[in-house]
Amino acid sequence: MVDVNTIVGSPIQTPDGVTLIPISKVTFGFTAGGGEYTSKNGVNAPPAFGGGSGAGVTITPIAFMVVRGTDAKILSVTPPASSSVDRIIEAAPSVIDKIADLIKKKTTKDERDPLEN
Repeated sequence: MVDVNTIVGSPIQTPDGVTLIPISKVTFGFTAGGGEYTSKNGVNAPPAFGGGSGAGVTITPIAFMVVRGTDAKILSVTPPASSSVDRIIEAAPSVIDKIADLIKKKTTKDERDPLEN
C-alpha cells in the first residue's frame, strides 16, 4: 500500500544547485464490525446478519530536506509547536548548531593566541 517514495519523495533539483527532498507522514486506518440478530419472522428462521467495514488513508507533507553542497537541513512545513515539549524539540537543532559554533570559535581563539585566556 505504501512504498518509501511516498514517505521520502523524489529529489527536486533547483537551478542554483539546491536539492529539495519532500518528506510526508502516511496514516492508515481500518475498521470492521458485524452482528447476528434474531429474526422477527419466527423461531425456525435463520438469524439475520449485518456487517460493514471501512478504511482510510491520509498523506500529509511534514517537511523538506534541503541539501546545499555538504550542508543538509530540515525545513518543517507543519504548524507551529503547541506545547513546551514540541518547542524544545523544534529548537534543539538550532541550539546544537549555536553550541558547535561557540566551541569552534573558542577553539580558533585558543589556537590563535594562547596568552589571551
